[in-house]
Amino acid sequence: MELSGARWRKSSRSAQSNDCVEVATNLPGVVGVRDSKDPTGPVLTFEPYAWRVFVAAQPR
Repeated sequence: MELSGARWRKSSRSAQSNDCVEVATNLPGVVGVRDSKDPTGPVLTFEPYAWRVFVAAQPR
């Protein structure tokens, strides 16, 4: 999967912590998630619908 055009942003939920997650939502048909401490490491990918369901289910 080609992720070179990904625009990564840090999760607002990670702002107060060193345990950071970055998300790329600009890719067609996929949402990428990675550890900001390891930007060249593995990336989890999700279908956009599955990502929206996951985010909506998180406690506020």
